[in-house]
Amino acid sequence: MASEIQPVPGSPAWWANRAPELAHQRGRPQTDVGRIVDAALKLIDDIGIQALTLRTLAETLESGTATLYRRINSKDELLILVAERIQGEVRVTPDNLEDLPWREGVAVAANALYHTLRRHSHAIPLLAGQIPIGPHGLRARERLGGLFLVHGFTVPLAARAFTAISHHVIGFAIQQHAPGTPNPDDQMQQRDCFHSLGPAIHPSTTAAADELTSVPVHEEFRFGLDLLLDGLEQAARRQPRRSAEPERRPPGHVPGCPAETDPADLGGPPPPGCPACCAPQARPACPLFHKRLRCIRKESA
Repeated sequence: MASEIQPVPGSPAWWANRAPELAHQRGRPQTDVGRIVDAALKLIDDIGIQALTLRTLAETLESGTATLYRRINSKDELLILVAERIQGEVRVTPDNLEDLPWREGVAVAANALYHTLRRHSHAIPLLAGQIPIGPHGLRARERLGGLFLVHGFTVPLAARAFTAISHHVIGFAIQQHAPGTPNPDDQMQQRDCFHSLGPAIHPSTTAAADELTSVPVHEEFRFGLDLLLDGLEQAARRQPRRSAEPERRPPGHVPGCPAETDPADLGGPPPPGCPACCAPQARPACPLFHKRLRCIRKESA
């Protein structure tokens, strides 16, 4: 009988089959997955992904490779968990981005991810090689996607906006901060190279030599992000309006009710002028009910 094919680490099937933590057993102290992943991330920060081995990790944990293999099936699986761990470090404040203007909320989320990646520059390629569908990755997707939707973006535009912002942050971090990226000395040499090309053959590059090599990295990041936000703002204006789109309401309001409607008004007999068949469960979507309710309040004021 053929052995069962194991799901690819990081795939939906792999995440769905993730086993719970093993219970503590007597004898030698157990090395839990969280401690293994934390140690692996620290090693990656120090020596890089390629130099990380399970043997080196076991020595760091003062354990044995056999103990690690009881928790982690392979290095590929470990790297998936490290990438998920990094995404869990992203701290976005305030917790509810929906309270901010959408451009400001997107900038807060993008900067939080960018600065987290800069802290773990050796591990940045891990986020480029997978679609984040672990708990932390899904939470980030839900947070930013929900921000777009609550501010009136259509579902297709919100999905594309999330992808574009993520690609900008991760792609910029890889190009500017991943292992092997140019350092300040390299930029000086690059500037001298551009100047030496001469305006006869490369007039644009020669003229922009200083600007191409002297703009601070954080300014470049924000410039690119602002261009994306400007484009999304224009795309949002061009999108078809959603007639049934729910409005933003404070907590406690019934969906579909005007802001001035008290949920208590939805019970009891219908107001004068409403049909007798106006059942309570139908009132949130009944424009006549809300119109009569507003008139009654004006008359009694």
